[in-house]
Amino acid sequence: MSILNKLLGPKSDLSEKIEILSVEEYKKAVNNNDVQLVDVRTPREFRGGHIARAINIDYFQGTAFEEAFEKLDKGKPVYLYCRSGNRSLKAARKLVSMGFEKVYDLQGGILKWK
Repeated sequence: MSILNKLLGPKSDLSEKIEILSVEEYKKAVNNNDVQLVDVRTPREFRGGHIARAINIDYFQGTAFEEAFEKLDKGKPVYLYCRSGNRSLKAARKLVSMGFEKVYDLQGGILKWK
């Protein structure tokens, strides 16, 4: 059972569309070259180091954030991460409200990745 299921209950639309993955699960999933892998940190944080093949869409950029995600495939899974997992979970909720069907979040963020 995912963390969101525990927090929001099994009936929640969010808990069905957002899954928080451990570092091991996330690494296996993003190893595929065909995933939508998005770092939602600031460009400065991104330049300081990021997961290979990730694109940077800054969560704090408001409409630019939404416009950037509108260019992605809503039917294809999206893998998000940030520094610690807080921003990426907020971003995941926003993506679900924008119509994305399946969003994965890295538990603990890039801090746990290294």
